[in-house]
Amino acid sequence: MSSNTDLYRDARDQLVDVISDYDKAVATFRWPAITGSFNWAIDWFDVIAQDNHRPALWIVEQDGSETKLSFAEMAQRSDLVATWLQSLGVGKGDRVILMLGNQVELWESMLAVAKLGAVVMPTTGALGTADLADRIERGGARFVIANAADAG
Repeated sequence: MSSNTDLYRDARDQLVDVISDYDKAVATFRWPAITGSFNWAIDWFDVIAQDNHRPALWIVEQDGSETKLSFAEMAQRSDLVATWLQSLGVGKGDRVILMLGNQVELWESMLAVAKLGAVVMPTTGALGTADLADRIERGGARFVIANAADAG
């Protein structure tokens, strides 16, 4: 019997094999027969991140500076963020607004929120106060992760 991770990998590999043939991808794709729960951040990302020092995240800033983090580093860093978020009360099903730009903290937080089974609500930092309040209310968000400059 295959693990859920193996089933997911097989489905992913099948799509990669036909990446340039959309019609064939649609015709041949079958959803993996995953049993029980499957948390992408834990059951996929963390599994492939074990001892994996290849780049998982590579951010190039407008000034040309770069930040690179490996899969293993991203797994470890997102575990730390997940532990911190859990200590603040974030749990399964909670909605968490991520109001961050393309920065390391966005990707760490996204993985961390997923690991906790919470729901990511990506939001631009360009929102005004009224729009953010509306998203929080209509989306039922319990938490907002933002840069200090946007926390106002």
